[in-house]
Amino acid sequence: MSMQTAQMLSGFITLVYWIVIVRVLLSWVVRDPENPLVRLLGTLTDPLMRPLSRVMTFGGLDLSPMVVILGLSFLKRLILQSAGM
Repeated sequence: MSMQTAQMLSGFITLVYWIVIVRVLLSWVVRDPENPLVRLLGTLTDPLMRPLSRVMTFGGLDLSPMVVILGLSFLKRLILQSAGM
């Protein structure tokens, strides 16, 4: 994998990482599911988090964002290492 491709993928993964974090933070303060920002973030992150949410919810606590963030961090490190960065 070329360095340029690795850097682009790394940047994209970082963007998704921050989108997930913002979604989690907003879920603590904005309780309106019809809020346009909440809907946009849900649309962007649901494909990653919904499948995990089905199996990673314990006592009402959804751990899927943590798993997604850890997975993205691992993937980013793997991509950068494979490009020799």
